[in-house]
Amino acid sequence: MEIVTYGHYGFALLLVPTAAADYLEYERFLLIKAIEPYINAGKVKVFSINSINTESWLNNHMHPRHKAIRHQQFNDYVFNEVIPYIKVKTSADTPIITCGASFGALHSMNLFLKRPDMINGVIAMSGCYDLSSYTDGYFDDDVYFNSPEHYMPGLTDEYFLPRIKQAKKIIISTGSGSFETPEASRRFSHILNVKEIPHELDVWGHDMPHDWDTWRKMLPYYLETRF
Repeated sequence: MEIVTYGHYGFALLLVPTAAADYLEYERFLLIKAIEPYINAGKVKVFSINSINTESWLNNHMHPRHKAIRHQQFNDYVFNEVIPYIKVKTSADTPIITCGASFGALHSMNLFLKRPDMINGVIAMSGCYDLSSYTDGYFDDDVYFNSPEHYMPGLTDEYFLPRIKQAKKIIISTGSGSFETPEASRRFSHILNVKEIPHELDVWGHDMPHDWDTWRKMLPYYLETRF
């Protein structure tokens, strides 16, 4: 699968595309341009990967069970291929932060929560953290264990939970404008609060819709002020 890299130094930012998009989406919609000063300054090195959503939850011609299997294969790809690749291209000690908008926010959050021993934090923009909202009523163990809103309330694992709590940064951001669902971010933030997981819930105003203009403002702001 394709992967594109921007920059040479800094912590690693792993971008996960929105819904049906590809690895060049963030460049095409000028988000890479928006964070270019931080890339050029050596603050961040960006890696952008492909999604397989059109081969899983957004593929109306696949059986839901096969969609779930494909989703798991995507997770394995990130953990077994992308993360080692990033380490080779940076260093063994370089922090990795996942980041995504919309459906990419769910994937970014899920990848971090599943492997906080490999991933050091997350910037999730305009996300819904209930995977079943994408599965047209289908629900099995693979949906449950890839749906942060479902599995996090019951997470007590003494290996993973402390590592999640030690994350470099967990940012849940959302606008309040057209097509945004800030209640989804608030709901998931509440779950993290109950688990005593340090994080930041950042709700932007009604002038911030579910669109690229919002994300081109959010991500540079977080790179400037939070890292």
